Amino acid sequence: MKYASVSAFLKNGKQHLAKGPVALVFAEDDVELDTTLRHHQQLGFKQVLVFMPDAFLLDETVSEEVVRIGFEATGSSEVVAAINQIIAAAPGVWLYYCFNAEYLFFPFCETRTIGEMLAFHTEERRDAMLTYVVDLYAENLTTHKNAVSLDAPLMDRSGYYALAREDATDNYKPKERQLDFYGGLRWRFEEHVPYERRKIDRISIFRAKSDLKLREDFTFNDEEYNTFSCEWHNSLTAAVCSFRTAKALKRNPGSQFEIKTFNWHNSVPFEWHSRQLLDLGLMEPGQWF
Repeated sequence: MKYASVSAFLKNGKQHLAKGPVALVFAEDDVELDTTLRHHQQLGFKQVLVFMPDAFLLDETVSEEVVRIGFEATGSSEVVAAINQIIAAAPGVWLYYCFNAEYLFFPFCETRTIGEMLAFHTEERRDAMLTYVVDLYAENLTTHKNAVSLDAPLMDRSGYYALAREDATDNYKPKERQLDFYGGLRWRFEEHVPYERRKIDRISIFRAKSDLKLREDFTFNDEEYNTFSCEWHNSLTAAVCSFRTAKALKRNPGSQFEIKTFNWHNSVPFEWHSRQLLDLGLMEPGQWF
C-alpha cells in the first residue's frame, strides 16, 4: 500500500492504525532500508509504516508487506511533526519509531513478540518504554565507507553513563525517575556532535493518547512517559541498535576525514542477540521472565 504524503495517509489510510503495535520507520537515506523493515516485521508489529522519498526503492517482497508513505526526512523537526500527527490519529495504540539502519531488540525477542512484551508492560501500568540507542559500526572503514556492516558489526561494551535530568522549571532539581544517558560514538567523538544531540536515550515505544506530544529532544510533554521505571520496581527497557551515528560521522564534512576508525579497546562484535545486550546492562527485563 502506498500513500503520497502523511496527509494523504491520514485521510485515506487510518485503517492501518486500527490495531497496534505499529512501527514507524523514517528513511533518512536508503542504507539497509529493506533489512530494517524486515527486522521489525519479524518482531511481530501489526503494521510497519515507512516514511520515505519516492526515489528510494524497496525490495518487492518487502514493499508488499509494508505501508509506504511519501516523506522527506530533511531534519528532526519534520520527523517529530509526522510522529505527532500519527499520535493524534491513533489514540490508545502502541507506537514505535526509528530510522533506517536501526534495529529494535527487547528482552527475549528471539522467542517472544513485541505484542507479548507490550501486553505485560501494559499490565505493569506503563504507557511508555525507555530505549537506549546502542551504536553499531563497521570495523574497516576503508571497505565499508558508510560505516555499515551487517555481517560483522562492532559495538562498545562499556563507556555508558547517566546523569540526573534537571528540571529547569523547578530550580533545576533532578526530575523523578528520569536520567540523561550517554555513551557510544556520541560520547567518544563528542567534539563532532552538538551537545543537544549527545544523549542516547529515546522513548521509542509508547501508547498514543489525546494531547500527547513528542518534543524536539525526543521526550514527551507528559513527564511520566519520560521515566525509566515505575515507582515500585524496575521496568522493562529495550535497545535500538543503530548505525545512524556511525553513518553521520562518516558522512559529515567536519568528521569524515578526521575519523580513521571507530575501533577502540572496548569494541566487541555485536552478536545480534538480546542476551548480549542484557548481559552488558543495555536493557532491563524488569519483572518479565
